[in-house]
Amino acid sequence: MMRSLLASALSLACVSAMAQMSPVGLWQTINDETGKPQSEVTLTEAGGIISGTVTKSLVPSKEPNCVKCTDERKDKPKLGMEIIRGAKKSETQDVWVDGNILDPNNGTIYKLKMTPIEGGSKLEVRGFIGIALLGRTQTWVRIP
Repeated sequence: MMRSLLASALSLACVSAMAQMSPVGLWQTINDETGKPQSEVTLTEAGGIISGTVTKSLVPSKEPNCVKCTDERKDKPKLGMEIIRGAKKSETQDVWVDGNILDPNNGTIYKLKMTPIEGGSKLEVRGFIGIALLGRTQTWVRIP
């Protein structure tokens, strides 16, 4: 009986740790220029595709709407905006690619690469144009 309980507990711990290597969850974005928290983004998964929505702003914005957006998000509120679209897990590693990320402050849409790090407690979010060398990376912090 004791062995069975111990095996179950270990199994649950392993499943929990593996689930944390997914980007799904609530994240605090950190500005890569200032190092300060900027917003909270919720990442969800449906049919193997990750999307992300701004759920809370931590910094007052001079412009609450995305006036520089060039797609259907133009002039829509940044709060509640879907900024990550179409990310899929790589078949060979714990990296999500093939999607895009919108910077609602400048309206630019970047290609996207997301990599859970530090056991899934942080997420490297890389936005780039063209080849992956031309871009910038933010490290987001998971909110439990």
